[in-house]
Amino acid sequence: VQLVESGGGLVQAGGSLRLACAASGLTFYRYHMGWFRQAPGKEREFVAAINWSGGRTYYLDSVRGRFTISKDNAKNTLYLEMNSLKSEDTAVYYCASSAIGGPYNVRDYEAWGQGTQVTVSS
Repeated sequence: VQLVESGGGLVQAGGSLRLACAASGLTFYRYHMGWFRQAPGKEREFVAAINWSGGRTYYLDSVRGRFTISKDNAKNTLYLEMNSLKSEDTAVYYCASSAIGGPYNVRDYEAWGQGTQVTVSS
């Protein structure tokens, strides 16, 4: 399984970014997917998740209404649309796949990408 994130970068507070995660080596449409983030000196935390069909989504309270997770099963790609970014959103963002569904626990995800840096300047 290979998960490759892209789309991170430096953005001003209030701006937007769209992260993508290209998946290979798994039957993508059968998998639940999630986004996590890790800031320096902090533990990796759940950000958003989506079930295998895309019909159910889950969000960290602090990003609900600003971030949108989506899954394109035809393109084997997971997305995270991030709007109204804040300095506290600065972190390395990781995508992950889960056969059992997660959605919130790091331990429920079997494969992880290498991460993409998101930096929000205030």
